[in-house]
Amino acid sequence: MNFLLQLDGNILLWLQEYVRSDFLTPIMKGITSLGNAGWFWIVLSILLCIPKKTRWLGITGLLALAIGALITNIVLKNWVARIRPYEVVEGLTLLVRKQKDFSFPSGHSCASFAAAVAYYKAQKRTMTDDSLKKWGRVISIASIVIAFLIAFSRLYVGVHYPSDVLGGILIGCGAAWAADWMVKKIQEKQ
Repeated sequence: MNFLLQLDGNILLWLQEYVRSDFLTPIMKGITSLGNAGWFWIVLSILLCIPKKTRWLGITGLLALAIGALITNIVLKNWVARIRPYEVVEGLTLLVRKQKDFSFPSGHSCASFAAAVAYYKAQKRTMTDDSLKKWGRVISIASIVIAFLIAFSRLYVGVHYPSDVLGGILIGCGAAWAADWMVKKIQEKQ
């Protein structure tokens, strides 16, 4: 276990040494802010709820976000109570303000993957018209790319360990699967 903890810290130090740059830092700060309180994904899901053709994507996304937040922010962060890396890893420079909650799992990563994977699963099931399939794929692919960028940004700015981000991604994917399953059951009863 100590090996994994040390590896987590060494990866962050490596990113700080070899990936951070004056050009990339403001971009990564902007990307990481998209995940603050899940606002980007909440707004996108609400917007997707407005047109009838994408409504199920938005509903599935909102449900996945709620499930992910419950598991990550309410239960696991407080139960695991992992200290943030900038408090522990010697030499790691924090690029954003200090966070108020614990480190594991990453809420930004969880929310990003909960919404993006929910959109992907829902569009495959609900958008059957050929013209809609194209837009469904565009929304899904763009969301997954943004989700990966947000997850990586959490490492870049020094607020999460790689294992925090991986944990958030896995929980987010599970939340998306659960939300899609629930929505599918609701649709079957209609």
